[in-house]
Amino acid sequence: MTLTLVLVLALLVGVSLGLLGGGGSILTVPLLVYVAGMDAKEAIATSLFVVGVTSAVGMINHARGGRVRWRTGVLFGAAGMAGAYTGGLVGGHIPDVVLLIAFAVMMIVTAAAMLRGRRGVDPDRAHKQLPVGRVLLDGAAVGLATGLVGAGGGFLVVPALALLGGLPMPVAIGTSLLVIAMKSAAGFAGYLSSVQIDWSLTLAVTGFAVVGSLVGARLAGRVPAHVLSRLFAWFVLAMGTFVLVQQAPADVAVPILAAIASLGAGAGVCYGFVARCPLRRAVHRT
Repeated sequence: MTLTLVLVLALLVGVSLGLLGGGGSILTVPLLVYVAGMDAKEAIATSLFVVGVTSAVGMINHARGGRVRWRTGVLFGAAGMAGAYTGGLVGGHIPDVVLLIAFAVMMIVTAAAMLRGRRGVDPDRAHKQLPVGRVLLDGAAVGLATGLVGAGGGFLVVPALALLGGLPMPVAIGTSLLVIAMKSAAGFAGYLSSVQIDWSLTLAVTGFAVVGSLVGARLAGRVPAHVLSRLFAWFVLAMGTFVLVQQAPADVAVPILAAIASLGAGAGVCYGFVARCPLRRAVHRT
């Protein structure tokens, strides 16, 4: 039953990648740690393989539709590969609890960025010349985060491609899958020197994630993107908080949960009853 649950959830990971161009590692690492029972290093390494393969398959449909900007993607991805390989080498020697705390922080930051929303790019204001230096620098930074904690893929890559490369959002999403596939491969290679992989489970999870990505690609035009993105962001925020609390010492876990519950209640009261609540502007921002 555990294996069945893991595979069903892997299907949902693929749907996320197909719909949003990201979210794979954000969901895969907790799935492998808390459902499949892997340790943090093995889960991160496995998630890099799963998300890399799934992204490469998902990119094919985008490439056929002309939604992959190859030069920009290869430059960003090459820098990301260097950062991801370094992160994978370093991450293999960091204690599990530190990796999981870093992963939880990455989830919370990602959720906050999603809730702020992405601004569309005006084609008339797109870059005439690709800022190669900035693309390489940002690619290396995002790649380091991906290799180190197995997260920070599409939801960091897509805005960076849109802003730096002046790419329309559909093209940024398609190009991000190329970047994610490249740097996931490099991060996975970095972890191989210090982590043993359960290949039977890894290939099964990958197969279901690939199927999910194909389903997500078909659903992409039927679900309002802004609605789905915000729901997913709240889910990622909840998951990041859960992982963070799980790593806290037992004597402080309850106070942390109480503080989070109080903040949540206060936010709910503000949103529901205060006309000028900042949360209203943040949630309904376009």
